Amino acid sequence: MEKNNLDNLRHSCAHLLAAAVLEYYPKAKLTLGPSIESGFYYDIDLGELKIAESDFSKLEQKMHQLVKKWEKFERTEVDSNSALKIFNGNEYKEELIKGIVDKKEKITIYKSGEFSDLCRGGHVDNPKENLKYFKLLSIAGAYWRGDEKNKMLTRIYGTCFATKEELDQYLKMVEEAKKRDHRKLGKELDLFVISDNIGKGLPLITPKGNIIRKQILDYEYELERNSGFQQVFTPHIARSEMYKKTGHWQHYRDVMYAPFGIDGEEYVLKPMNCPHHYMIYTSRPRSYKDLPMRLSEPGTCYRFEKTGELAGLLRVRALSIDDSHILMREDQIEGEFKLCIEMVKKMFKAFGLNNFYVRLSLADPSDAVKYIADEATWKKAGEKLEKIVKDNKLEYKIGKGEASFYGPKLDFIVKDSLGREWQMSTLQLDLFMGKKLNLTYINEEGKEEHPVILHRGLTGSLERTMAILIEHFAGAFPLWLAPVQVVILPISEKFIIQAQKIKDELMKNKIRVELNDDNKSLGGKIRQSTLQKIPFMIIIGEREVESHKVDKVLKVTVRTREGKNLGMFPINKFIDQLQSQIENFS
Repeated sequence: MEKNNLDNLRHSCAHLLAAAVLEYYPKAKLTLGPSIESGFYYDIDLGELKIAESDFSKLEQKMHQLVKKWEKFERTEVDSNSALKIFNGNEYKEELIKGIVDKKEKITIYKSGEFSDLCRGGHVDNPKENLKYFKLLSIAGAYWRGDEKNKMLTRIYGTCFATKEELDQYLKMVEEAKKRDHRKLGKELDLFVISDNIGKGLPLITPKGNIIRKQILDYEYELERNSGFQQVFTPHIARSEMYKKTGHWQHYRDVMYAPFGIDGEEYVLKPMNCPHHYMIYTSRPRSYKDLPMRLSEPGTCYRFEKTGELAGLLRVRALSIDDSHILMREDQIEGEFKLCIEMVKKMFKAFGLNNFYVRLSLADPSDAVKYIADEATWKKAGEKLEKIVKDNKLEYKIGKGEASFYGPKLDFIVKDSLGREWQMSTLQLDLFMGKKLNLTYINEEGKEEHPVILHRGLTGSLERTMAILIEHFAGAFPLWLAPVQVVILPISEKFIIQAQKIKDELMKNKIRVELNDDNKSLGGKIRQSTLQKIPFMIIIGEREVESHKVDKVLKVTVRTREGKNLGMFPINKFIDQLQSQIENFS
């Protein structure tokens, strides 16, 4: 089904949900019920009443009953007085009506059966026939208009499809996604902690989680080193004056933390790394021979995300951005974008994320407040990026209004093993900031010019990347990323000495290994290691020890986390296989 038709289907189902809620909770106040990417939701003020997921069955039954009498969505255009009279006592609808009046738009009401709602439209033609395959999914709290100063409403999520097969397939994916939830697996595999004593949205990465983080950073560092990037380090704070000069203050103020004073000057926690890198560039005279200058930093930035939007590692208040800023001449733009695109492709391959496309995020000329005002430069930058996308043969879609305030960008959207889409890498073309901050270099003729800038987030946020990879691999990381690559399982205590020799040999060869010397049965140890999703298990018992005594060669019996027995062979051969797999992962 085409997206517009699917949106209409799901928005229609939101109406149906609202009608069912009023059947059981007639005093409920309805607010908004839009379609979203995965289905729909409706925000409702229930007052002192509560709805739980255990109520979904009766709500769904009522929805199926009601829709049998819904022949169509009947549109009626009304004036503001009539609309306010219809929705008298519902302050949310009254606010929406006043907003429609202020915008000088038409006020429309759509009726199906006995249910009417304030709505702009976008429905199916035959709800009785079309609204059959739906499911209510979850409940969450949501502030009215997304503002924490407003009342908390009850948000009911659901989904709807044109066929039973599509609905069943989606529900199966939802169940699998629950098993893969990085918050659940993060706790089970001991990868990260979010402590109320530290604060919401401030994840603490555990030793095992930090191995994954470091492996990602080490891989990125090698990519960058081979491509001529120079890594820098910058502080976590800066004078607020710097962000006012760049324009971040005006455009990002709502996500920046409150300023604080040092020696009579105003400072802030940095929300992004860009200004710090510019000041490294401008710290000394630059020549055209110095360009392109590729500065990179996995720097931690701080942004105020609303409590209701925090989600494990996916959305945090302290995010580590694997950032780079390439300052270059205009004639270097295409070459530098090609370089970064190739880096992104290599990284996706290493992560097993081979299905991706690009969103070409452009400015929306109708929203002049959101962007730096310079229509000609925006047009030039947008056309340049579209040419780059086509020249590099990237599948792409246009995202109007998705650009940064200082330039258009390429957002790389990956699909994970469940087919879900995630935004990761970003490449932004900035033709403004060099001039705005008077960054200069001396050209071939001895004259000053302003560099242009490529803002590159290789994965974006490292925390978000970890979350995506946890869910993509369901915690069963490839060998190069696995926190523990091998676990040694002695059958009993009398084989501990032999097991320790094996461990020492693996550690000497830089294999991440653990020795499980718990007083448990071998079956129990295997189950424990399987649940921890450790790639390989080494079994040490009488057979392995006796073999060592005969030919003086350490031997191991190897089992995979999938339950496959690889047999017994010399430890050095096993180490060679491990190292080959680790070195050739990408």
